[in-house]
Formats: sequence, C-alpha cells, structure tokens
Amino acid sequence: MFAIKTEVGDPPAESFAFSAQKTMYGGKHIARGDTIFVFASENEGGSGLVARGIVASVEAIPRRPGGARQTPRVSITVSRTALPRRRLGRSELKRFSDWNDGRAETELNFKFYRQATNKIAGISDEAAAFLGGFF
Repeated sequence: MFAIKTEVGDPPAESFAFSAQKTMYGGKHIARGDTIFVFASENEGGSGLVARGIVASVEAIPRRPGGARQTPRVSITVSRTALPRRRLGRSELKRFSDWNDGRAETELNFKFYRQATNKIAGISDEAAAFLGGFF
C-alpha cells in the first residue's frame, strides 16, 4: 500500500494525475493496480486526507545525468474509489511524535509531516488499515 502527499487541485475529482513526484520509504515500488491514499498537502493549501484510489498508471522519470544523489521520481494517475468520512491531516497527527511507539498514526506523521517534502511513500499494513477506517 502507498500514500501520497502533494498538491491536489480538485480533491473531489474522479481521477488525479501527479507528475514527477518524489518517492521515499519504498515509494519507488508503486505499480499499476496498487491502492493509494491521497493527502492534499497543507503546505499547498490542502486539508490532509482527501481520497483513496487505485493507481491506474505509473511512469518512472529517468534520472538526470551527472547528479550523484537523486531521489527517484514517478508520474502516476489515480482513479478515486472513495472519499473520507472524516478529517485526517497534520493537526490530527502532530501529537504522534514518539518515533518508536509502533503506532500507525506515528508512522504517517513521521513519513509525511516530519519534513515538508511532498512525496509518495510505502506504508505498512497497519497504517493502511488505520487509513481505511476513514472511508
């Protein structure tokens, strides 16, 4: 399972296209057919969790020549399958900062809000089950 935090122009849209997104925490392994949870980045004016979807397409972005350390990037399209019933964003996850407590909320806070970078990240089964409870 995966989650993405990025700018989302139209949160209730039926589909989304995200170009050249950074991947971290195993996000580079995303593939067509994977489930993904979409977070609209609060740094971009969003409100946190806005959708669950299925990855419709993935295209790896080639690395630029000469760069020693480059974060892998991918472009994806997502078909929305559900809208959340309640809010989940930075303010709800902020208090979960004991990085070693093993909680799904802490994993999400660590991966998406410890640093401001927008990204696609792999998430654990526990985090996916936690997010599934919002739909």
